[in-house]
Amino acid sequence: MKVLFINEYLPQEMLGIMWLSRAIKDAGHTVQALFIPDKGWLDKVREYDPDVVCYSTTTGMHLYFAEISRQVKQVAPKSLAVFGGPHPTFTPEFVEKDGVDAVCRGEGEVAIVELLDRMEKGEDYYDTLNFWFKHPATGEIVRNPQRPMVNDLDALGFPDREVVYDAGAIYRNTDRKVFVTQRGCPMPCTFCFHHAWKKKVYNVKNTEYVRKRSVSHVIDEINAVRAKYPLKFVHFLDDIFNLRGDWLEEFCERYPKEVGLPFDVILMANMTTEKQIKMLRKAGCVYARIAFEAASDYVRNAVFKKHTTRQQLYDASRWIKESGIRLGSLNMLGGPGGTIEDEFETVQMNIDCEVDHPLVSIMQPYPEFDINDMAKDMGYAVAAYDDFPTKFNRTSSIQFDNKHEIENLHKLFPMVVRYPFLLPFSRRAIKWKWAAKPFLIAYMLFSEYMVSEQAKLYASAQGLSGPRYWPLVDFVRRVSVKGVLRTYEALFARYLERFLAPKHQQMAISLQMGDERVVSHMD
Repeated sequence: MKVLFINEYLPQEMLGIMWLSRAIKDAGHTVQALFIPDKGWLDKVREYDPDVVCYSTTTGMHLYFAEISRQVKQVAPKSLAVFGGPHPTFTPEFVEKDGVDAVCRGEGEVAIVELLDRMEKGEDYYDTLNFWFKHPATGEIVRNPQRPMVNDLDALGFPDREVVYDAGAIYRNTDRKVFVTQRGCPMPCTFCFHHAWKKKVYNVKNTEYVRKRSVSHVIDEINAVRAKYPLKFVHFLDDIFNLRGDWLEEFCERYPKEVGLPFDVILMANMTTEKQIKMLRKAGCVYARIAFEAASDYVRNAVFKKHTTRQQLYDASRWIKESGIRLGSLNMLGGPGGTIEDEFETVQMNIDCEVDHPLVSIMQPYPEFDINDMAKDMGYAVAAYDDFPTKFNRTSSIQFDNKHEIENLHKLFPMVVRYPFLLPFSRRAIKWKWAAKPFLIAYMLFSEYMVSEQAKLYASAQGLSGPRYWPLVDFVRRVSVKGVLRTYEALFARYLERFLAPKHQQMAISLQMGDERVVSHMD
C-alpha cells in the first residue's frame, strides 16, 4: 500500500510523521511526504497515486486541511483520506466533513498498520480500533473504541527521518534537530491536551500513560542521526525533561561522553532541584525553559492546575541563571477568572526572575480540554471550533470584555520583561485599540531579535564565532530578507508563483527554523 502524508511546512521536523512512517515501512508498505505550499503539489499527488492520504490537524487548521483533502480527491479519487492529531482525536465527528473518510484517535502506529494490512488483503477494515469511518456506501459513521497505548517505546524503533528529509531538504540540512524521550505527562494542566488524552480518550492512569524511552535508545538515535545528517545542536521536545530523577542522572552521566552535543530542555519547576540543574549544565545544556504560565496563585493552580508554588518557580529560575544556562519562561495570558492585574503580575514575575527569553501565548480553550468547560461555567462565551483562530497567539477565542487589552499586553510582554522601564507605559498602552497592529509589528520584530540571540547561543555552544553570529547582525539579516520576500510577494505575486515560489518558500522556512515562538510546548 502507498501512503502519502500531506502537511504544511513547519519550523521544525514533524516527529509524528516520522514515528508513523517507521511503523508503516517496517510493515512493508511505502511512504512519502509532501509539504505545501508547493506549486506542483497536485501533480505530485497524481503521479504518486496514493492508496491512503494522511493529515494531522489542530483546531483552527481543520477546515483548511479538509479543503486540501477535497482537492486531493480530484486527482486521487480512490484514496482514503485519514485525519489524525488533536482536533480529530477530541472531535471525531469531524469525520462527517466532506473530504474526510476516517479519523484516527490517539496513537496511530499500530492502528495505521492494521488498517493498511487489511486494505492490502481486501478485507473489511471498518472495525479497526482507534478509527471512526464514514462508510462510502451508506454514509453511516462507524465508531470504534481505542486500543491500548504503546507500552514499550523502544520497541517502536527510531523515527523515520528520511520520509521528512526527502520531502523537505530544509529539515535535513539544518544543524538543529528535534528529539523526544517520552510520551505522556502526569500533570493535570487544564489548558493542555494531556489530561484530556489520558482521561477522555484512553481513560488510564499515569502509570500507563506516562512512558519513557531508555537512555540508551535516545543516545543511539542521536548518534545515528549525526552519522547520517548534519547535527550540531539537540532540541528536546519533552514537556518535562526532568520527569524521572533516575533517568536524568543516567542521561547526564552518559550523554557528554557518548554524544557531547549542546542541547536545550523544558523543565517542571516543582520537580526541579539545584542538583539537577548542575548536572544538566555539566552535561551540555545551554538553555532551559520553565513553565511559569501565571504568577497568580489562583490562576496558576486553581484554574490552570499547575500545582507549583511561587517559591518553586523562583528557585528553579535562580538555579538556572546561576549555572550560566539561558533562562526561558513559558507564560499564558487570557486564563478565565483572571484579571488584567493578574496578567501584569505575571510580567513582574518574569522581570524579578530576570528571564532571558520570555515566551507568551494566549490561552485557547480547545475541544475536550477542562479549561473549555471552566470558561463556559464562568459565563464566558467561547468561539465555535470552526471559528477558532488559525494563529493561536494572535487573538483569544474567549470573548472577554477587555479582550483587546489582553491581546495588546501579549504583544508587549517580551519587551516589557526585558526592559522593565516600559512597565508604566504598557499599563496605559494596552487600552489603545488603534495600536493593535503597531504592537504586533513590534512584537514580531523583538521576537525576531530574541531568536537572533538564541542563534548566537547555539553558535557559541558549537564553537562558532564572528560578526555573522552577532545578534544585531543576524537580526538585520533576518528582518531584511523577510522584508524583501514579503514585499516581492505583495508586489509580484504572480511572478513569484511562476518563477520564484520554491526558492521563496525555502528561504522563508529556513529563517524560521528553531524559532522559539513556534517550537515551545505551548506552540
